[in-house]
Amino acid sequence: MDVHRDFCEIAIVEPDGHARSAGRINTVVEELELFARSLAADDVVALEATSGAGLIAEIIEPHVAAVLVANTRKLPQISKATAKTDRLDARTLARLAGSGFLETVWAPDERTRALRRLCARREALVRARTRAKNEAHAVPARNLCGRPPVSDCFGKKGRAWLAELQLPIDERLTLDGCLRQIDFLDTEIGALEAALATQALDSPQIQRLMTVPGVNLHTAAAFMASVGDIRRFPSARHVVGYLGLDPRVRQSGNAEARHGRISKAGSSLARGMLGEAAWSVAQTPGPLKAFFERIRARKGPQVAATATARKLACLFWCLLTRQEDYAYARPSMTRSKIRQLELAAGAPPRKGVRGIAGNKNAQTREAEREIARRAETAYRRTIADWKAAGPAKTGAGATPGRASSRPSKGKAARQTP
Repeated sequence: MDVHRDFCEIAIVEPDGHARSAGRINTVVEELELFARSLAADDVVALEATSGAGLIAEIIEPHVAAVLVANTRKLPQISKATAKTDRLDARTLARLAGSGFLETVWAPDERTRALRRLCARREALVRARTRAKNEAHAVPARNLCGRPPVSDCFGKKGRAWLAELQLPIDERLTLDGCLRQIDFLDTEIGALEAALATQALDSPQIQRLMTVPGVNLHTAAAFMASVGDIRRFPSARHVVGYLGLDPRVRQSGNAEARHGRISKAGSSLARGMLGEAAWSVAQTPGPLKAFFERIRARKGPQVAATATARKLACLFWCLLTRQEDYAYARPSMTRSKIRQLELAAGAPPRKGVRGIAGNKNAQTREAEREIARRAETAYRRTIADWKAAGPAKTGAGATPGRASSRPSKGKAARQTP
């Protein structure tokens, strides 16, 4: 099926390899359901990954043996063809599916698609709000009004300061328009965050990822929206490659491997949220902070942030596959995150109830921070012992320019109690 917004071009490949066109159907639910009922139980349907591919696959899948959603980035037979029409594209898809050489992608379920839409919509609104705020900041700067006396120009005191500025008429219209846009976007973002919080309260996976200090709802939701079913990935390396956090490597012959930037092949939203979480994790005591500082000392803060984002992706895979919370979680902080989700989802406030927020006791917070500092110290000691030992590499790990080597199994890190 070559899917378009208005119609779908159908092509059929028989068991003997003969391909023929089978006409068009309109891209509406009723005609797609009628087409699905006309198929045989042993048929295989192939279509490209487009905006409506998920729903089309969901309609057809119960009536056929399999529905293959093709990876459009790996279809040079269509994108680079000298003769390219809808009929030829449909025939090419059918031939590739019949021969077994069609590169496919995972088709998410409706819950994952809804989470993806919410995360993408929120990201677009946040970017629009940032543009409006930058434009509003530019108005006082253009008119030499000096620095604002408050840190937030869009709070109560900041808006009072903006209202007192003596500006030309056109600049005042620009500033007031930006403030109205910001108010509208704040309302829209709040509605989306309430919907995200409701989904997070029904998702044990998102709540499990939020046990990592420095990881909030938006990072956990963006990761789950991009990855979906974590059981699809046999190892953490596959998750890293899926998100585009793996470095490019070029090597041929006896020459050393050349390492480049990350591939950026996956979801830009999830990759960006992991990058933001990496900077937050770097400010929180724990092993991840020590990891960030170790990389920063050698390669600078930007590379360290990317490496920490990759480490977070590996950590998320471990937590979800093992169905365990983060070992160095801070329980009071986690309870506060869950309570914030409940309030955002519309739960009534319960002021005065002891322990409902979980993070207001200074002694509890300090005790948990001390445990995190000890874990950070243990990590630093483990790395120091590993460097001091300096085991000689043998075998494939000793290849010059090798990108990475797998850690040895069954060897515990040496550290004092």
